[in-house]
Amino acid sequence: MSAYDAIAELYDPWSVSVVEDVAFYVEEAERAGGPVVELAVGTGRIAVPTAAAGIQVIGVDSSTGMLEVCRARAELAGVAGLLDLRVGELEAPPVEERVGLVTCPFRSYLHLPDDDARLRALRAARELLVPGGRLVFDVFAPSAQDIADTDGRWLEREPEIFERADWDSRARTLTLSVRGESGETSFVLSWLTNDEWRGLLERAGFHVIGCYGWFDRREHAGGEDTVWVARRPS
Repeated sequence: MSAYDAIAELYDPWSVSVVEDVAFYVEEAERAGGPVVELAVGTGRIAVPTAAAGIQVIGVDSSTGMLEVCRARAELAGVAGLLDLRVGELEAPPVEERVGLVTCPFRSYLHLPDDDARLRALRAARELLVPGGRLVFDVFAPSAQDIADTDGRWLEREPEIFERADWDSRARTLTLSVRGESGETSFVLSWLTNDEWRGLLERAGFHVIGCYGWFDRREHAGGEDTVWVARRPS
């Protein structure tokens, strides 16, 4: 059972203000054409707009509850026929198709606890790509100020939805807890430096072609967020 099952109905209200990445991922999908594979598809925050742009999406997630919400959103938007939703893990996505684009939005690779798991996931993503295909994902590494501002405090993220960040700077982990009227959960995220991510991508057989500091494609200049674009060599 996924930690996200408990907040499947809460997830969209909790993340309602997160919109800055949607146009970026839709644009990447339009460039690649369909189908695309979206790992950790969740409730379809990005997959449904991608399908609305006419792109077929194979969406993989470990949470059946989140996939149920995604399916309902897609039906409401009239794009259910363009979404193929499958239960699976980042390290072993149940996808036989080979595609031109694999995405893993909203920091989802941070759920992987160590380099072995990260390499398995990155290599699994590589295997889904045709030669020349691209993997696109985003991650973060917190600033000292962000840790100081949020550590160990319950904050109201959205009306009646609270989250708490418990940071361990030595282990480089964040235990994030969320609670609201319809559910509560907690999970652990693990962050890396950009040099470490680049090294893992290269070990997994990718060629890095983009390292952005935000979804407007500005070059990374040391901020908390990083957007990676990597290519499977031809």
